[in-house]
Amino acid sequence: MSWTNERVELLKKLWGDGLSASQIAGELGGVTRNAVIGKVHRLGLSGRAKSTSSSAKPRRPRTAAPATGAAPKKPTTSHPQSIGATALKADMAPAPVMEAKPRVEPIAELVPISQRATILTLTERTCKWPIGDPATDDFYFCGRHSDAGVPYCAHHCKIAYQPVADRRRDRKTMAQAG
Repeated sequence: MSWTNERVELLKKLWGDGLSASQIAGELGGVTRNAVIGKVHRLGLSGRAKSTSSSAKPRRPRTAAPATGAAPKKPTTSHPQSIGATALKADMAPAPVMEAKPRVEPIAELVPISQRATILTLTERTCKWPIGDPATDDFYFCGRHSDAGVPYCAHHCKIAYQPVADRRRDRKTMAQAG
């Protein structure tokens, strides 16, 4: 399939009418949705008009009263009803609240000035943990001793390498606290 002038004009018209790329591809035939999107992008067509089907229909507010002839409402129970797989049924007991550990932030005072390293003084056995903004003059690397095969000292390894379970747990506690 090639983009003839007629097909390009039809594409522009349909795009301006607010049809989706999938609808245009179906209308043109022989092209995919992605081909339509690519051609629209190359033609530099601006945002299109909203389709009339979705914007013309105002949504009706939901009513709390049941419609006439509706089935009678079942009595509610005090515990949550489980439908389907009961393995995922909610526990009735509240989950124990874990106190969030204060997050340890590496501070500049942890690295003595004599151990601070620049990019030129880094070796295989020095900690390569960056401290500060690389665009400023006071940027440096930790420079402490690191084990072979590990780019960071023991302190920065604890920050950089966290077990997956700990990260998930910490993320949950931070979300609950926030």
